[in-house]
Amino acid sequence: MNTATDQSITEIDGGITAVDGMRAAGLHAGIKKHKPDLALVAAPRRCPAAAVYTRNAVQAAPLHVTRRHLADGHAQAVVVVSGIANTCTGRQGLLDAEAMAALAADALGIDPADVIVASTGVIGPHLPMDRVAAGIRAAAAALSPAGGRDAAVAIMTTDTRPKEAAYRVALPSGTVVTVGGMAKGSGMIHPDMATMLAFLATDAPVAPGHLQEALRQAVDDTFNLITVDGDTSPNDMVAVLATGTAVGAALEPGSADWDAFVAGLTAACRSLARQIVADGEGATRTFAVRVTGAATRDDARRAARAVAASSLVKTAVYGRDANWGRVLTAAGASGAAMDPDRASLSMEHEGTSIPLFRDGAPLPVDEEAATRMLGMDGVTFVLDLGTGGDAGAVAWGCDLTEKYVQINAAYRT
Repeated sequence: MNTATDQSITEIDGGITAVDGMRAAGLHAGIKKHKPDLALVAAPRRCPAAAVYTRNAVQAAPLHVTRRHLADGHAQAVVVVSGIANTCTGRQGLLDAEAMAALAADALGIDPADVIVASTGVIGPHLPMDRVAAGIRAAAAALSPAGGRDAAVAIMTTDTRPKEAAYRVALPSGTVVTVGGMAKGSGMIHPDMATMLAFLATDAPVAPGHLQEALRQAVDDTFNLITVDGDTSPNDMVAVLATGTAVGAALEPGSADWDAFVAGLTAACRSLARQIVADGEGATRTFAVRVTGAATRDDARRAARAVAASSLVKTAVYGRDANWGRVLTAAGASGAAMDPDRASLSMEHEGTSIPLFRDGAPLPVDEEAATRMLGMDGVTFVLDLGTGGDAGAVAWGCDLTEKYVQINAAYRT
């Protein structure tokens, strides 16, 4: 986040409906046996919209439909089903995704091309479209400014809790804008733009092309720097709607207002991303990897992600074992430029630091203190790559436990 604007960003209650005019609903349509499984979100008017998608070669039918619908950079609604991914479902899957958009459009009185479609769940089965159709009609009738939490619950799969975030941003010009959103994700999380979905809204006045630029920047610094298990999903999508109802001039890159807006959007994405990591399947603790001394920003991101994704690092965190060689070797295998003879590594938590390695040699470590620190949530590994560069990045991960195996060994049962 741009530190110059941090003090102007205030966290507020709510999620996607914290933005004035946004309505949402979430309910049980019968895709899952008992839990809520269909969400609908609607903006007050057709407005600028942007999205980023998984780079997995296997992609869900809704992503293909949504790409077409957002070709002109506008949308008004989002419809999501959970429980079935609608992935690897052939021509019928595309027809079902298009039908979802048409059903939502009919219920809302808008153009089907203005509907974003998404899905999450088991790969392969076709959607029970009779239940989906009834659910969309019921959700449209239930839309409410108070429905954001219900929508956030309805998009969950193996998540144990809903994920919402909202921020108010005071722009330097005096305009105040709001950014709110919801997300789901617990396993299959290693975004490259995991099963991860995120939807945001803002009342900021932003043109479609600029909104795409802002979203890409926010996602690169947040969702693309988290990992739970190193597996990417065919359904990943992050989308944003900009209603433009906040009073003020249109935001454009290069201005102080623009920087503040992007910082606010990034704050919302960061909150949702870290909530996903904290809810990682079977996870008991989260950790961060802060890389410094990198030759380039890409190198810093590459090394940070590699360490956060390392199964050996993740199991060491779970076991509270300061086996710091795993951090160094994960970074060394990342492809980032690194000089082990000048590199350094430490662990930090709430102002306390434990040095582990410096200038090619190990340091004396108080093992009891290291074990205690690794038993705390939110430990940060601080790794200087030793190249003399000034680039850096932070990635977030969670530990890897026996429960992760149990959850995924019986995912369909």
